[in-house]
Amino acid sequence: MRYDKVFLIGNPIAGGGGALKRIEKAQEILRQRGIHFETLLTKKRGDAEHFAKKIKENHSGKILVIVAGGDGTYNEVVNGLAFSQIPMAILPMGTTSVLAKELKIPKNIEKAVEIAVAGKTQRVHLGIIENQQKQRLFILMAGVGFDGMAVFGVNPQKKKYLRKIAYILSGIKTLFKYTPTELIVNNSEPKKAYSAVVCKASCYGGNFKIAPDANLTDPCLYTFLSKTKSRIGLIFQILGILFGFHLKMKNTDYFKTENLNISGDAHIQIDGDYFGKTPAEIKVIKNALTLVFPFQT
Repeated sequence: MRYDKVFLIGNPIAGGGGALKRIEKAQEILRQRGIHFETLLTKKRGDAEHFAKKIKENHSGKILVIVAGGDGTYNEVVNGLAFSQIPMAILPMGTTSVLAKELKIPKNIEKAVEIAVAGKTQRVHLGIIENQQKQRLFILMAGVGFDGMAVFGVNPQKKKYLRKIAYILSGIKTLFKYTPTELIVNNSEPKKAYSAVVCKASCYGGNFKIAPDANLTDPCLYTFLSKTKSRIGLIFQILGILFGFHLKMKNTDYFKTENLNISGDAHIQIDGDYFGKTPAEIKVIKNALTLVFPFQT
């Protein structure tokens, strides 16, 4: 047996509340494989991070943490498990599960469990963001400006029942009333912009790739800047992202870095959840997490 103990951290309301049956199916598969496991189900925001911290503090040896949820649940466990040697594997159950798409983890629960318990482990690099109120790790991206405002406007009840549609509706609503304020993005030299997406992974909002060069095993951040104040210009840039030609458009910038500061007055989201407002400092944290990958990647 590869692991002495497996912890299954599950969010039963992920993906609009349909995750519980899939979590139960994952439990049955683990039992059939003769794997000794313990299930920890979240009831509120913060539970997954609390569970992960307790596992890190109280257990040693060959331990595996499997996270059944969406990107918000993954982010919580990342913040709880980081800087330990305990591997984290995922079962996609969320609204979009961008991390699952990044790792090429299938939705099929049997295949996802197989990867979780038998996949290869590798250290990955994370992003960390800090503003005047708090500090937090992220594994996918930090969105500042339009991105952050759209997530800020998501209605929790609509997110619960409408899932991905709730984000789309909030994005459309934000677009119609969006009046961006100027950001100063300070890397090696100051750059003016109205929105920024700082990526640790390439996938964004599903299969779209706003930073196609970003990779969890690359110890860098890739930043996409929108420099347009025009609503029409922003619409064209969004279309550029959808069809993959945004990096060639005017009023954009794209660069690789290990750290940057963003000043101004704008909302921020990380890994699909609201974080707060600028100013903020963003850095890469190297070799911060052990993650389970499929063997073919």
